[in-house]
Amino acid sequence: MVIVMKSHSTDKQLSAVVARVHAAGYRTSLIKGEETTIIGVIGDDRPIDRTQFEMLDGVEKTMPVLKPFKLASRDMHPMDTLIPLNGHMVGAPKIVVIAGPCSVESRPQIMEVAQAVKEAGATALRGGAFKPRTSPYSFQGLGEEGLQYLAEAREATGLPIVTEAMSPEQVPLVARYADVIQIGARNMQNYALLNAAGEIDARVLLKRGMMSTIEELLMSAEYILAKGNAQVMLCERGIRTFEKYTRNTTDINAVPVLKQLTHLPVILDPSHSTGKWEYVAAIARAGIAAGADGLIIEVHQNPPDALSDGAQSLKPEKFAQMVIECRKIAEAMGRM
Repeated sequence: MVIVMKSHSTDKQLSAVVARVHAAGYRTSLIKGEETTIIGVIGDDRPIDRTQFEMLDGVEKTMPVLKPFKLASRDMHPMDTLIPLNGHMVGAPKIVVIAGPCSVESRPQIMEVAQAVKEAGATALRGGAFKPRTSPYSFQGLGEEGLQYLAEAREATGLPIVTEAMSPEQVPLVARYADVIQIGARNMQNYALLNAAGEIDARVLLKRGMMSTIEELLMSAEYILAKGNAQVMLCERGIRTFEKYTRNTTDINAVPVLKQLTHLPVILDPSHSTGKWEYVAAIARAGIAAGADGLIIEVHQNPPDALSDGAQSLKPEKFAQMVIECRKIAEAMGRM
């Protein structure tokens, strides 16, 4: 349920309504707009007697939130959430571009790629220090050493870092180095990890699971939001279907659907959704046209020698061209 306050309601009336909600056993989330304030009522699924709140001074009306995801819903939070990132606002009209290698392989490698994507116009640097891999024999990442290299690359380029945490225990370590903690597709429903990410003051990039519905993605975001962390970005990275010509199937529909259902920023990952570098730029362009707030792209200076996901990684010069093309589309849509 949401409680809509009258435009001329006072702070005293607002405090009284909030106190009444707390006394009834629920938590609150305040959304203050330019003309009015909305109180989100958060709790279990017990029926709420809305009339007890509608009669309070300063209340204009109450409305039920019928969707299972409450805090992530536009019903609860009509305005877009904007998340600051190194002078940019993720979720604002201007798109963001996160780029870098799948894995941090060495100091020279990440320093070179970081400089290349910076020059091409990237907003942030991605790179995995901890890598969840299908095979236990595949490269698993450099761990904290990789985080240190990422921090050094940030110092050299000014690009904020986006990197993955794979377990609740890794969250504090990754948070010491990263500007954005990524929760990967394989961990989208790792509820202990989601709770840990919700308990810290850090930006989170939550990727959709490869066999998860849009609602399941939003319910996973709800875990983070319910713990008090509102700095959540959603990432569509392709879903598993019967199609074999690409690694996954890009659910381009998910971009406008999510933008309608939720106030959280939506990022598209065309690298994982296609699995082939030849298609990355085309799907990136489609994502911007569909309304995505940004892109996350894998870039490697020598893809054939990459220790992970070389087949879907763009060379720096291809990435630079893709950024130019996507910005033209963004400009045509008034998003520059």
